[in-house]
Amino acid sequence: MKRFLLMTAAALLSALPAAAQDARPRTWANPVDLDYKYNFEQTHQGISYRTGADPAIVLHRDRYFLFQTLADGYWTSGNLVDWTYVRPDKWPFEGHVAPAAVSDGERLYLMQSAFEPRPLLVSEHPETGRWDWHTRQLPPVPGAVSRGEEGRYGDGGLPEGKLPPGPWDPGLFIDDDGRWYLYWGSSNVYPIYGAEIDPTPPVRFVSEPAALGRLDPARHGWERFGENHSGGLPDGTSIPPYIEGAWMTKHGGRYYLQYGAPGTEYNAYANGVWVSDTPLGPFEYADYNPVSYKPGGFVEGAGHGSTFQDRHGNWWNSGTPWIGHNWRFERRIAMFPGGFTPDGEMHFITRFGDYPQRLPTGLVENPESLFTGWFPLSYKVEATASSTRGDFAPARAVDENPRTFWVADRNAAGETLTLDLGGLKRVHAVQVNYADHESGIYAERPDIRTRFRILWSRDGQDWGVFADLSNSDRDRPNAYVEGETPVDARFIRYEHGEVAAANLAIADLRVFGTTDGLAPGTPSLRVERDADPRNARVRVEPVSNALGYNIRWGTAPDRLFQTHQVYFDDLREMDDRLEVRALNTGVDYWFAVEAFSPAGVSPPSRPVRAPAR
Repeated sequence: MKRFLLMTAAALLSALPAAAQDARPRTWANPVDLDYKYNFEQTHQGISYRTGADPAIVLHRDRYFLFQTLADGYWTSGNLVDWTYVRPDKWPFEGHVAPAAVSDGERLYLMQSAFEPRPLLVSEHPETGRWDWHTRQLPPVPGAVSRGEEGRYGDGGLPEGKLPPGPWDPGLFIDDDGRWYLYWGSSNVYPIYGAEIDPTPPVRFVSEPAALGRLDPARHGWERFGENHSGGLPDGTSIPPYIEGAWMTKHGGRYYLQYGAPGTEYNAYANGVWVSDTPLGPFEYADYNPVSYKPGGFVEGAGHGSTFQDRHGNWWNSGTPWIGHNWRFERRIAMFPGGFTPDGEMHFITRFGDYPQRLPTGLVENPESLFTGWFPLSYKVEATASSTRGDFAPARAVDENPRTFWVADRNAAGETLTLDLGGLKRVHAVQVNYADHESGIYAERPDIRTRFRILWSRDGQDWGVFADLSNSDRDRPNAYVEGETPVDARFIRYEHGEVAAANLAIADLRVFGTTDGLAPGTPSLRVERDADPRNARVRVEPVSNALGYNIRWGTAPDRLFQTHQVYFDDLREMDDRLEVRALNTGVDYWFAVEAFSPAGVSPPSRPVRAPAR
């Protein structure tokens, strides 16, 4: 065993005054560091993976509660960073899918997706796991057919006056006047529906369901299905896009009805919004859509989630990034900060959205200021391992791709994955992203836990401890650990302790920090709106020493809220051109680009106008 000559980070921290420790802001990184639960649905196909999707995050009695698809429970947190899993005393036998959650300040209500009437649960203190029946059975959706009846109408859809079974993918909203509204829908045929309901048990519909909005991919490029909005499957099969994940937010007296589109399976999953002066419309499509969009980087996809305010009043949007290695619906959860412009434009910031962010300790004027300035020092550095199985080489753990991974020949304590950062770098945090390669787990077990240590060294000989999770009893498939103090290191080593899966597989060992030197210079770009105005070709003139580029666009030079992150070598393989296929017809856009490296971020280029055709 190597000698530990350097003081541990914990020892260094203990020498600091308590006030200095408390004043230090917490940091975190997407995907959200949860103990994601293994799914059971593909048990008989032998497909093992963790589930994480469709997050509904609610602030209730000064605690945050996170509900998601198929977890047989939920999570609670006092700070949006440290999440504790809660196994409730009442839960649907078939499990929650895309649940709705809403708080009236005193009680939190929880509703599952369903094709027929199901219960509505209520709890004053859901952190205890104790729930009551608000009603054992909700009323049928007026006009909705049964699942069996729907199938009799074939591919042509239901006749006018008939609604599909539901409410699937529900969203609950309580207005300022105490009136309740239900929104729902998940389909590539039918729209999002909404209705007013009376919450007095046993609950009843006050209004007839109304169709509130549909997708229009012929005019909205980002609503096209497929990877990079290709319009279909990789084999060219055309597929109509899906709309789902209704969520209502009220701000400035206006109603923002959000929806996820065009499909969860690919990088282009995003959230859009319609806006109205009343909770049931009519709604107007926002020409600045999508409001939360992240097609590039390690975390890809931002659709189907929830919008909430933290205890300081900051706005957040949660969503569903895509992994899709073991199963097309293998996903995780992400959060992005944002808000509203003075004239009411909803937006969420995904710029550097999978790099470490600071947790707000008060109201933040500019959500982009939450970015720590720490970059992946690990991108395509030299990686070596104590053992490797087949072609699952260590290089696959440093490529910023969650669908490629290193696999150790043995799942045994002491296996190591070592990164050579190429020189001394200031290391602030490490994220260990495990992959479920033939994991063989299909249900929760008490022995599912993640144990490891992160070591660091200047010379590859003498090692210190950066983080020690060797006694952890929690599963952390996307473990994010910030050092108590930053270290100047050339080598970072993952030392394995334990995973419950059959194999030790790591998708990416991400090391975050900074280097000395000058930030890259400002690149330039040229933008050409395509004959199809939903598309634009963006050509970047590369600059030296850039790790990557953020191509940014929006509806005004000072509203470049959309970002597509691309690494320098990926852009080079595309001949320094990126096709943006997420534009709305009839809308003028402005584009700019910035370069980044561990030494910093360049000033953005002068915005270039891409007028509507």
